[in-house]
Amino acid sequence: MPYRDTASFGKRQEYSVVAELLKRNFDVYMTLVDDQGIDCVVRLNHEKHLDVQIKARSKQAQQWNFLATLDFQIRDNSYLIFYTEQNNCFWVVPSKDVAKLGITNKSGKNLGKTSLALPKSDKGPKSAKFEKYKNENGFNLLRRAE
Repeated sequence: MPYRDTASFGKRQEYSVVAELLKRNFDVYMTLVDDQGIDCVVRLNHEKHLDVQIKARSKQAQQWNFLATLDFQIRDNSYLIFYTEQNNCFWVVPSKDVAKLGITNKSGKNLGKTSLALPKSDKGPKSAKFEKYKNENGFNLLRRAE
């Protein structure tokens, strides 16, 4: 079923990711306003929290594994969670790693923003490079964040 628009798909997927975090016993707080690229905050303990930005790609997206306009701040406590509906995968990646794995756009309307291509299959060197961020491996990265 096609989505009415990308905004409604994105909002639904934000809630789906938050539900996944809650299922895994994370302490999650939703932000009211997303003006700093923070969709939710995950509290690990009384001293440590993580800022999380959520991005999703639908089955209908022509390049369902490609995120072209990522705008985020690189911080020790900042993570991006990507969801790809095509293969029903979650990718939990520290912002520092997104900066290393992605490509910074050098021109055009997305100048300075980051593009990231996630693996399309479970095989090959790209898949091996991203395995530590995929599904349960990625959620475990959040648990061990320092």
